[in-house]
Amino acid sequence: MSGFISIFLTCLVFFIIYQIAKASELAGILRGEEKTKAQTNRLMGWLLVAFFLLGLYGIYQCHIDMIDKMLPVSASDHGVQYDSMLYITLVVTGIVFFLTQTALFWFAFRYQASEHRKAHFYSHNNKLEVIWTTIPAIAMALLVIVGLKNWGTMTSDAPKDAMVVEIVGKQFNWITRYPGKDGVLGKKDFRMTNDVDNVLGMDWNDKNNHDDVVMQNGELHLVKGKPVKLIIGSRDVIHDVGLPHFRMKMDAVPGIITTMWFTPTITTKEMKEITGNPDFVYEISCDQMCGKGHYSMRGTVIVHSEAEFRAWMRMQKPYYAGNKAPEKSAPAQPEQKTDSVNAITMK
Repeated sequence: MSGFISIFLTCLVFFIIYQIAKASELAGILRGEEKTKAQTNRLMGWLLVAFFLLGLYGIYQCHIDMIDKMLPVSASDHGVQYDSMLYITLVVTGIVFFLTQTALFWFAFRYQASEHRKAHFYSHNNKLEVIWTTIPAIAMALLVIVGLKNWGTMTSDAPKDAMVVEIVGKQFNWITRYPGKDGVLGKKDFRMTNDVDNVLGMDWNDKNNHDDVVMQNGELHLVKGKPVKLIIGSRDVIHDVGLPHFRMKMDAVPGIITTMWFTPTITTKEMKEITGNPDFVYEISCDQMCGKGHYSMRGTVIVHSEAEFRAWMRMQKPYYAGNKAPEKSAPAQPEQKTDSVNAITMK
């Protein structure tokens, strides 16, 4: 019923517009076409001014209403650089937008058609062409240079003292793995992967795997002030590790290892105080459409202090302890050689 009413109202609006146009045409014939055109031009000029002022007010009001719903302050060092680039871009483009739109609406109002003024045909001016081509080009080049500089920092090698965490996407969940006391992630072989006792295809023959901790609840535990290198992969389709509060994201591609690193700067407890939200959590979102359950592929990040993280790690049991399976310690087809793509070593 609501669909029928919507269609009826749409048709009614078009009918009213048609009748108004027809009435204006008849009025023009009765009062004289030139006089009607002049009146219409004046009306359109004032409507443009009103539209411009209402538009500026709408932009301002949207900013006021939505500012509290925006992401809070960045929780990583790289994110601060990202926010800085965003603000600079918004200021530059905002100034240009305001000046150009003001000129556009002012000229449309001030120089509307009039019987006392004849339009001047202005075909070309080399000086103006150079000015309005060179200035935007220089501005864009400066923005790109700043962006490339920050991108180079974000994609550079992680510090040597950075903690290493593996995060793997699967429909529709995140699996994380932490090295044990040896600080090394063990080898993996995709042929050993199963959902019973080896969700990441860890090679039990590699002793570096024996103390690794695996979490299947979608949680990523990090330390404030400690650089972290994320080793990212996927078990099935392309996913994307999205960390909006840290302003970071990277694709998780099957068969290919991708990485990114950053340093968390605000613990979860501190962010709860900053936002005034006792239920606040850092989110891991999948930023790549990965199937019908994509909407539910959501994880959380818990940023601890150094002491809190160590206490949490002491409570975790190595994945090997509960999933040791000697009969699965070798690939399903040992007679075949494992190439460098199928056997991935995490160090």
